[in-house]
Amino acid sequence: MIENRQTWSSRLTYILAVAGATIGFGATWRFPYLVGQNGGGAYVLVFCIAMIVIGIPMILAENAIGRRLHINSVDAFGGHANGKKVNPLWKIVGWMGICGAFGIMAYYMVIGGWVLDYIYNILVGKFDISQPINATITAEFYEANIINSPLAIAIMTVIFVFINYIILVKGAVDGIEKAAKYLMPLLFILMLAMVARNITLDGALEGIKFYLTPDFSKISMKLFIDVLGQVFFALSLGFGVMITLSSFLRKDEDLIKTSVITGVINTIIAVVAGFMIFPSLFTFGISPDSGPSLVFKSLPIVFSNMFAGEVMAIAFFSLLMIAALTTSLPIYEVIITVLEEKFKIKRHSAILIVLSVIFVVGNLPSLMATNILSDITIFGKNIFDAYDAISATIFFVITSLFCALFVGWVLKDEAKAEIMYGTKSSKMVINIWFYYVKFVIPFIILVVFISSFYDNFLK
Repeated sequence: MIENRQTWSSRLTYILAVAGATIGFGATWRFPYLVGQNGGGAYVLVFCIAMIVIGIPMILAENAIGRRLHINSVDAFGGHANGKKVNPLWKIVGWMGICGAFGIMAYYMVIGGWVLDYIYNILVGKFDISQPINATITAEFYEANIINSPLAIAIMTVIFVFINYIILVKGAVDGIEKAAKYLMPLLFILMLAMVARNITLDGALEGIKFYLTPDFSKISMKLFIDVLGQVFFALSLGFGVMITLSSFLRKDEDLIKTSVITGVINTIIAVVAGFMIFPSLFTFGISPDSGPSLVFKSLPIVFSNMFAGEVMAIAFFSLLMIAALTTSLPIYEVIITVLEEKFKIKRHSAILIVLSVIFVVGNLPSLMATNILSDITIFGKNIFDAYDAISATIFFVITSLFCALFVGWVLKDEAKAEIMYGTKSSKMVINIWFYYVKFVIPFIILVVFISSFYDNFLK
């Protein structure tokens, strides 16, 4: 345990920080296009169920691991449990989380660069959406300014990284807490404004029906794989974020209540994010299954057909930027905290090392994946997609699997005791959660992992 370690000033600030960490592109970019690709309402229904049966129990598991020793996400898998020293090999799980965090940041920051590029080009008039445009125009702009413009995207990515740097130097809790206090309310306001505008459009009802009406014929193993991956992605499970953030929680904090609130808020935000997109798609005849480029290729068409479309577009992409920022900060913090506490590197130096290494080894190859480095493939995928697939399909899932096993088979009663601090819940509730995490969740994760790994890398 680190002496004199900072703690969150209140439960609200912690929940806001966690909400920021978990909303990000997962809710505003990834969730909508996966809904579109998987037939709409069926995906939404399975996602909500998965958040309850997998997401919330795993949040609680990672919170227990994180708060137990009040230490970084690698050393959290050390110490003593039930009177015995924990096998040092368990720290490999923490390092796997670090690998996952690196993998997601390798391409995540580049998407932030894309968003900044769109904002810039709309503001200076290089991307004119004051008049109705079509899919050809948006595709050409995307191709010219995102796919084939590595220098411009590199500059925008540097700017986004620098914004993160300014906030991170303020401290692990201080910087993230203050950012969350101001950015999260702004994010909610922008999101609600977008929803209010979209649901009042002519033809919005068709989009809402697609989004909320389950077509049970669409439920398949692929859908389950996509849903589970999204649950881990959306809740920042499996890459040390929950463990790191909860390591700054006081012992008297009710972990059960906090975990449930976190899961419920994230689910609500993800579902609300869909209302920003699907009503307008159907209004203007845009295909909902456009994939990862949905936000960048399809939504500008929507904005160009709206009154004050340029203003709405800038507001939307600003929302994406805020969401990205509230997520990138805690993911960076996972790696920074390890360098600070495990290797005794001063915070400022740790920040510079983490941001620089990820930029050089991750961001630059990712933004050049479709142009300069397009000939390089990993498992048949370009570098950008490979970072996404390997981190989300392998590291997130396997790390979460071992977190569940660590709680159930190593911590045992100590995990239950950690949950008991500050809670008014009965021992029976905690016991049910414990055995569920010990036996059921590992089985579910393992089945889905095998299927996902086969689809992504062996098929």
